[in-house]
Amino acid sequence: MSKKSSFKDIVNAEIPVVVDFYADWCGPCKTYSPIINKLKQEMGDQIIVVKIDVDKNQTITSNLQIRSIPTTMIFKKGEMLWRAVGAQPISELRRQVEVALG
Repeated sequence: MSKKSSFKDIVNAEIPVVVDFYADWCGPCKTYSPIINKLKQEMGDQIIVVKIDVDKNQTITSNLQIRSIPTTMIFKKGEMLWRAVGAQPISELRRQVEVALG
């Protein structure tokens, strides 16, 4: 996440924002990262993908009550539409993005 853009500004986007909360030391996060990258590759400009390191962004993770990682959230226009703890299959991510796209 760029320091120039605030989290609030990013999740207020008109298109779905997929947020991946992770940590470098988290094994499941390392295996999940390629799935998130593939989703972005497939969906292109229809979505924004943001990866947030929980160790470097403790205020955000505390405010959103992130207790386990990986945690994935989908926001649109500032509203959280979906939240899941643990690595999700790409089929579920696609489905949730499609719902968010309307």
